[in-house]
Amino acid sequence: MTDESIPIWKRDFPYEAAAEDDVTRREFARYLVAGAGVMAAGNVGIAAWTQLRKINTGEPREIVALDQVAVGDTYLFRYPAEADAAILLRLSDDEVVAFSQKCTHLGCVVFYETEEDRWHCPCHEGNFDTRTGTVISGPPPRPLGRIDVEIRDRAIWALGYEP
Repeated sequence: MTDESIPIWKRDFPYEAAAEDDVTRREFARYLVAGAGVMAAGNVGIAAWTQLRKINTGEPREIVALDQVAVGDTYLFRYPAEADAAILLRLSDDEVVAFSQKCTHLGCVVFYETEEDRWHCPCHEGNFDTRTGTVISGPPPRPLGRIDVEIRDRAIWALGYEP
């Protein structure tokens, strides 16, 4: 057999495998499609699991004495862990709300704007509802992480954190 009778691709790649004819292109394409389908189904399953599960972390503990926070004032604290910044707002004599101080967009610090009656993130002008933490405007994709609080024995207690 002369070099001219051998196809160019075979001259450039003269390697042969014992089982090179076992998998056809059609079978290989089926494996690729099946693998992509399994990965897509796995991603859908993970997304559904993260949306359906309820996370409420943090042990109940006292945050601050009620008389140390005036109506309309905020109080900074750490909850559920020492690394987690949180902010509390006393709305009335017997109503308080608390949220994570981390914006859900890029993690900037959120603070309370009294004049506008909203939680505000100055990084990208994200705004959240005072009482619920839901997004009013801006790029944040979800509400602020809510900290369940209640007034017990003239003190404000954190009961759990719900991201």
